Amino acid sequence: MANKQKSVYVCSSCGNETPSWEGRCRACGEWNTIGEFRVEPEVKTRGAAAPRRGAAPKASGLGDIGSAEESRFSTGMAELDRVLGGGIVDGSLVLLGGAPGIGKSTLLLQICGTVAKSRRVLYVSGEESARQLKLRADRLAVASDNILVLTETDVAEVLAAADEEQPELMIIDSIQTLYSADSNSAPGSVSQVKDCAMRLMHLAKERGIAVFLIGHINKEGAIAGPIVLEHIVDCVLRFEGERGSSFRILRAQKNRFGSTNELGVFDMSDKGIAEVPNPSEMMLSGRPVNTPGTCVACVLEGTRPLLAEIQALVSLTGAGQVRRNANGLDFNRTLMLIAVLEKRGGARIGGLDVYLNVIGGFEIEEPGADLAAVLAIASSYHDKPIGDDLAAIGEVGLTGELRSVSGLDLRVSEAARLGFRRCIVPSAARGKLAAPRGVELIFAASVSEAVKAALH
Repeated sequence: MANKQKSVYVCSSCGNETPSWEGRCRACGEWNTIGEFRVEPEVKTRGAAAPRRGAAPKASGLGDIGSAEESRFSTGMAELDRVLGGGIVDGSLVLLGGAPGIGKSTLLLQICGTVAKSRRVLYVSGEESARQLKLRADRLAVASDNILVLTETDVAEVLAAADEEQPELMIIDSIQTLYSADSNSAPGSVSQVKDCAMRLMHLAKERGIAVFLIGHINKEGAIAGPIVLEHIVDCVLRFEGERGSSFRILRAQKNRFGSTNELGVFDMSDKGIAEVPNPSEMMLSGRPVNTPGTCVACVLEGTRPLLAEIQALVSLTGAGQVRRNANGLDFNRTLMLIAVLEKRGGARIGGLDVYLNVIGGFEIEEPGADLAAVLAIASSYHDKPIGDDLAAIGEVGLTGELRSVSGLDLRVSEAARLGFRRCIVPSAARGKLAAPRGVELIFAASVSEAVKAALH
């Protein structure tokens, strides 16, 4: 009697499997993400072990394994090389995710134009025709005989083309369009994405081919497909940006060959994507002069210091309940800073609306910008401007004290390079931090001292 197919129900958000359908996933709590997939039954023979194919694998001693550095090659963009940890590693599998129209395909096509000057490139597209790719390449001025284009969605055909052409870099646009004939589910489903990614991973490791996968994101902002996809790849990159802004930010969520704290900044136009070598200057362009409610913070992204302008608006509430809003800053941390300023800084803002915004669509995730946010709120509350030549660096504690942050010397040097002549820093750095030429360091032990120094 033939074995019957069985069904398994898999959550498309986290990959959790259940024996029956449920409206809500018990693992991640998402609603309407569980779908049914057919699974071929395994054929087992009683009392017989599975036959071994080839010689048994032999373990190696840790001391016998060579420790030579991995082989890398440049993408031609210093910003992307920085995020990758120094360039593309041979045999690596990289996942690039982002919102539709953010510029993922444009970025990788431009990289192909640079890499193809010395290496063979295979661009696999399951979403565009060869003619559409050619039109986009002409617009971006990308042309090379080393760039091969394949419009295919069958992963078996893609692997066969890779065996025949022997590329050193391969682009898959996108992983959600690929399918394997061995699976009965639709392209883009959990099992298809997982199976195709595994086969591409084996190709990358066995042949030493660097493979870039373009991944779509779902409505929650996460990369579509099972979470196991991010575990399979070596590096997960996120391409972010505001719809109304031409600037794009590239971050690494996972990187087996480098740091995940680095950040790359790009500018997108009709001619393609260009690097922004000086992001701090870009973030501060158009800054208002002698205006209350603005302060400059210096944050550290990996090894790169960045200056960002934080603006605040404190106004009378027009409703029965006060409003708090924060763009680019953690909302819960913003509420904490408002409470500290009211309790320790003497600002009675409990019945007022408070709005905070980081200019340029930049998102700050580290506490080094706490002091700048507090000073921006205090400046708007007292309606007194902070000097245009002043930057604030420091973390704020619940008791109102200022705490030092890492890389303080790099932050102060970056502020000095862009023309700032005064920096408010925590008093814990006194005697440890040398002031750059032409810069006055103002040491403050608490929020109240910092507010007095900034608004005197």
